[in-house]
Amino acid sequence: MAGLTLDLIALQLFTGVALGAVYVLLAIGLSLIFGMLTVVNFAHGAFYMLGAYAGLFLMTQGVNFWVCLLLVPLLVGGIGLAVERVLIRPLYGRGIDYPLLLTFGLSYVIVELVRIGFGKTGYPVDTPELLQGAVDIGVGYFPLYRLFVIGATAVILFGLWLFLERTSFGLIIRAGARDPEIIRVLGVNVRRVWLVVFGLGTGIAALAGLLAAPLQGVIPEMGGPVLAEAFVVTVVGGMGSLLGAVLAGLLVGIVVSITSLFAPEMAKVSIFALMAVVLLVRPQGFFGRAGLMS
Repeated sequence: MAGLTLDLIALQLFTGVALGAVYVLLAIGLSLIFGMLTVVNFAHGAFYMLGAYAGLFLMTQGVNFWVCLLLVPLLVGGIGLAVERVLIRPLYGRGIDYPLLLTFGLSYVIVELVRIGFGKTGYPVDTPELLQGAVDIGVGYFPLYRLFVIGATAVILFGLWLFLERTSFGLIIRAGARDPEIIRVLGVNVRRVWLVVFGLGTGIAALAGLLAAPLQGVIPEMGGPVLAEAFVVTVVGGMGSLLGAVLAGLLVGIVVSITSLFAPEMAKVSIFALMAVVLLVRPQGFFGRAGLMS
């Protein structure tokens, strides 16, 4: 404790924001899918892991990291489109438990397929040469790649905001999240909207996995722990709330990072302690709507 300084705490806060950026991307995908489709996607962590492995495979084939940032969400998002169309769509209207159980089983299938294709051992992923090293941010030196993750998340969120707020399709998505019957009456093909939303959510999860790969490497089981943390973020922010996912993701990242500084053994516990406190005060989360799960 004697060695703690304000600069060290500030650096740890930046580390928390970088960690929170990954949580934000995961929770945004979960919230998009739940808010529009009312599907609790337990395969979300598996799509996150697929993004990391897809990036690893492409880079071993000579594709550079920057091109992977474009290709990986398209490839995994395409898989998400197929999953929604073939597996999840027949379960709409049967209750929230059916797609939950299906995606839970699907996550195990995806993990086993990756184990068969890539093996059970993990692989390191090199940080892009342009983003190696550290830069002085005023309170000390901070890894350049973590700053890139923060900036990339901000760009993705801004692009998503533009899409949802400034396009006609985004308007349909927001209206459908509130009342799908209304947009059916207006002649909109709701099933096509659901398809796009599921693909978009899984694509964002895959991008989060690619961005996290140089920080932690890739293993087939990497989606499990982060899925639990992403659900905590989603619940704290409010199920279906995109703004809640952003604020809660950053808050959870900072809480984990600061707890790691003072009591490293309590870092993971702090996530669930935060969730318990928030739910005691506000059961629907920061910006959730009461009764959404019913």
